[in-house]
Amino acid sequence: MVNNLINQSYNSFDSPGLVKVLTFLQTHNTEYLSGQDLSDVLRISRVAIWKHIKKIEDLGYVIESRQKLGYKLVSNSDLLFPWEITSNLKTELIGQHAYYFDTLDSTQNQALKMAGDVTNNGSVIVASKQTGGKGRGGRKWISPKGGIWMSIILQPNFDISIATLFPIASSLALSIAIEKLFFIRPELKWPNDLTIKGKKLAGMLVDASLESNRIENLVLGVGINFDVNVKEVEKDLKQTPNFYGVASLSMEKKKIKPIQLVQTFLVELEKIYKSLVARQTNKIISEWTSRSSTIGKNVELHTGDGKIKGKAIKIDDDGALIVLEDNKPKRVIAGDIVHLSK
Repeated sequence: MVNNLINQSYNSFDSPGLVKVLTFLQTHNTEYLSGQDLSDVLRISRVAIWKHIKKIEDLGYVIESRQKLGYKLVSNSDLLFPWEITSNLKTELIGQHAYYFDTLDSTQNQALKMAGDVTNNGSVIVASKQTGGKGRGGRKWISPKGGIWMSIILQPNFDISIATLFPIASSLALSIAIEKLFFIRPELKWPNDLTIKGKKLAGMLVDASLESNRIENLVLGVGINFDVNVKEVEKDLKQTPNFYGVASLSMEKKKIKPIQLVQTFLVELEKIYKSLVARQTNKIISEWTSRSSTIGKNVELHTGDGKIKGKAIKIDDDGALIVLEDNKPKRVIAGDIVHLSK
């Protein structure tokens, strides 16, 4: 049981004493450690050790305490605390700094406030719950506890044409990460949704700050239905336009922790981000297409310029969808899409 977390937040610079105690317990979790041993090794007073132990338990970690033996960590918290995200994370930039909030209106709003600071390049903002989650086109994103709701700040040095491919590349990174851990292959629905059996599992949102032809920063919002109540979310969403069902990774019955997916995704995202910086876009487009549920389908798109109906044949170098309507190729940069059965 996690106690006293309402509206609390943590970052990867916080609580060095607590993190020292927790890390030591995690690396020695087959044995009991006395308060005196912890105090001697970590050079922290026994009173401080006791306070840190109590706080660690409040954060959802389970610690067994035995008189004359000491403390033993039994299980980790399922919450995505910064020190869990950064621990042994095999990236150079993305995720090396992290921020956790128990409740936020939106991780995207929080990240946008922080995005102008150069020290936040690569930072990840996570919320256990969002009260005003954002989807594409200003839509509401239902974000209860049990999902993974996060935003990532990047200050890239590629031009705008590459930036428009970024959400598609990001959805590919998440698909690869899920496949590696869950041994399932989510399909990619243009522009940046992940689906399982035609139902929405995850979505991406990108906000960009531009100056002249230069990108100041990108903020990638990621929402993943990790362990959500599908029926409850569907009840809230079924009246919304283009609703096509909800999927959750918990349906896969795999013993994967949220932190494993977050770390694996950040590693895959950094690989793809480096490819974008190097302008190696062909491989990304090819791999995305091989996983796409949109390419080859008859689709209907609602865009700012009206409705387009035809066959989706490919995506362009910048992520735009090419649709064959009355044997004429139409290029769609953004729009709501419906897959047609015929």
